[in-house]
Amino acid sequence: MQAFWERVKQGYLGLLDPIGNALVSWGVRPNTITTIGTIGTVASGATFAAGHISIGGLILGLAATLDLLDGIVARRSGQASVFGAFYDSTLDRVADGAVLGGLLIFWASDTPRHSLLMVVVCLFGLVGAYLTSYTRARAEGLGLDAKVGLMQRTERVVLLSVPQAVFGLALEGVVLKSVVVLLTITSWITVVQRMIYVHRATQTVSK
Repeated sequence: MQAFWERVKQGYLGLLDPIGNALVSWGVRPNTITTIGTIGTVASGATFAAGHISIGGLILGLAATLDLLDGIVARRSGQASVFGAFYDSTLDRVADGAVLGGLLIFWASDTPRHSLLMVVVCLFGLVGAYLTSYTRARAEGLGLDAKVGLMQRTERVVLLSVPQAVFGLALEGVVLKSVVVLLTITSWITVVQRMIYVHRATQTVSK
């Protein structure tokens, strides 16, 4: 599964190459792209919260494109930096919170779509998303590359944008609910997988 997503990502990056080259020639800074992309993601979360699921998915998809372009521009322009990586990672957490938080508000609102169960699922999904990123970052602090597991950020963003842009609340919102449940379960599985990976790696080192 991870190899499949990586091929999809690399193919999409190839399509974005001309845009990245144009941005470099125009002197656009990668941190500026990161900031605009995060603003777009926060806007998608607000759109989700307002119940406009299809539009929110479309906005999120566009914002995710900017999230890929900032890395391309940073490398092509020679502006890749430690702070840039830190800034990008930090704003990614803001984006994750905005999207899942927006969906949580959507299901928590006093409307016919209100669902206490989905509020709880969103809450667990939000914690799982943060732990997925935290476990990898903590592992890197130990000198380990814990880029393992079922659900990483690329997959999460794709599943939160494309199906929503296409289906919205069709089928009584079954597609949206299914995606969020899937993301929540696989995020927690990923956390466990990374904990096991780090445990095994550290046990090997200690021996």
